[in-house]
This record gives sequence, structure tokens and C-alpha cells, in this order.
Amino acid sequence: MVFNTGAALLDGIVLAVVSKDIEGTYGYRITQEVREILEVSESTLYPVLRRLQKDGCLDVYDQEYAGRNRRYYKLTQKGKVQLQLYVIEWQEYSTKISNIFNVAM
Repeated sequence: MVFNTGAALLDGIVLAVVSKDIEGTYGYRITQEVREILEVSESTLYPVLRRLQKDGCLDVYDQEYAGRNRRYYKLTQKGKVQLQLYVIEWQEYSTKISNIFNVAM
């Protein structure tokens, strides 16, 4: 992808991926789903997850899986509100960009 991804867009994408499962989802799965959209590394995503947790957008809990603990991330109420703000902002932003590109063609 030729476009750079800013922190806010990455936060919004991570919140959207986590929101797909009401019980939450684990870090590796989040990484795989985000990688379907963007070229990012795990070393980029885990700090995003920690920041979103620190900001109160994600709850974190551990659950045993195949004899090991797996860390799960779940949207908080604040995370749901933040995701909605990102969705609104993205719709407005992407519409403006699309309009500019359509005029250029």
C-alpha cells in the first residue's frame, strides 16, 4: 500500500476488529485480521493494544487455551464510543478524498 497509516486510523481498525467478537479476541488473531487490510507487524500492533487498554478502550483478560494462557481483548463502553467516532470521521474523510479523486479522473 502506498499510503501511510496514521495512529488514529490504526486505532480505529483495531477497535473494529476487536468489536467483531462480543466476548473479545486474542492478540494473534487481531494481528492476522489487521494484516488482511494493512501491512503491519506484531511489534506495531501490540503497543497499539496496550495504549488502547491504557486509554480505557479495551479490557484485557487471560484465558487458558491448550495448556497456555492466551490474552484476550474486549471493547469497553468507552471503546465502543471511540469506535463510533472513528467510523463517523472515516466516512466524512473518505467521502472527501473520493470526491477529490473522482474530480481528478
